[in-house]
Amino acid sequence: MNSGILAMWERIPANIRGACFVSCGAFLLIIMASLVKHLGQNLPAFEVLFVRFLAGLIVIMPLVWRVGLKTLRTSKIHLHATRGLVGFIGNMLFFFALIHIPIADTVSIQFSRPLFMIVIAAVFLSENVSFLRKIITVIGFGGILLITQPFAEGVDPWALSAVGGAFFGTLVVLTVKLLTRTEQTVTIMFYFALFTTLFALIPAVMTWQSPTMNEWILLILAGAFGIIGQGLFTHGLGLGETSFVMPFDYLRIVYAFIFGIIWFGEVPEIWSFIGAAVIIFSSIYLVRSESRAG
Repeated sequence: MNSGILAMWERIPANIRGACFVSCGAFLLIIMASLVKHLGQNLPAFEVLFVRFLAGLIVIMPLVWRVGLKTLRTSKIHLHATRGLVGFIGNMLFFFALIHIPIADTVSIQFSRPLFMIVIAAVFLSENVSFLRKIITVIGFGGILLITQPFAEGVDPWALSAVGGAFFGTLVVLTVKLLTRTEQTVTIMFYFALFTTLFALIPAVMTWQSPTMNEWILLILAGAFGIIGQGLFTHGLGLGETSFVMPFDYLRIVYAFIFGIIWFGEVPEIWSFIGAAVIIFSSIYLVRSESRAG
């Protein structure tokens, strides 16, 4: 019976299977984000962050052992450390924003990374960016302004934290692109887990507060959902075409609105909906245009 179900699954087009994995991964990642927001009301953010990274390191170790310790040999340790540092900062800013502002706003802003990618490509990498892509990027940043509303209520530092998290998330992607030229995937994953855990260790120890048994369970679940969700997302991208599969990751924004309303009683303003829609439109356009260019 299991083989029959597996055969039926294999007959489904790769793009559809990839989209299913990405959609499920998106759901688990929002559960993780919701648990972080919930735990952050009572536990220090650095503590939650450290357990999240440590869980990733524990999960990757058996894979490293199976592939062989020789996979840890690298001549790019400085680049791995840089990726770990920007990843730590990006996740730290994202967690701070999650705890203090609506989850839907935080997640929507997180998906502005393709916009930052265009800015970095044009300004720092001197890449040729078409006029239309520049216009779409400006429109996308307009979506961030609609969500944060800095001109109406002043600049919210936690909203800026979400924007900063998106920026540093973009730097993580850029370092991955550099590392994949010479490094194996397992090597990249291990050193990211190692360095982010090390960077989070000291602030976690300095702010440590003993969790209750229920909080320990939720911390472990947050780590597990984060790792499994990221794994499903990565597997889904590998199955299907990026231009088809990637937009399904934007279901995270939809899930975030739903969880925000049901779990945290966060009823979004109309500007949050409009801003999220603008970011989704502009980012998907940029991702698809990048896929076609590639």
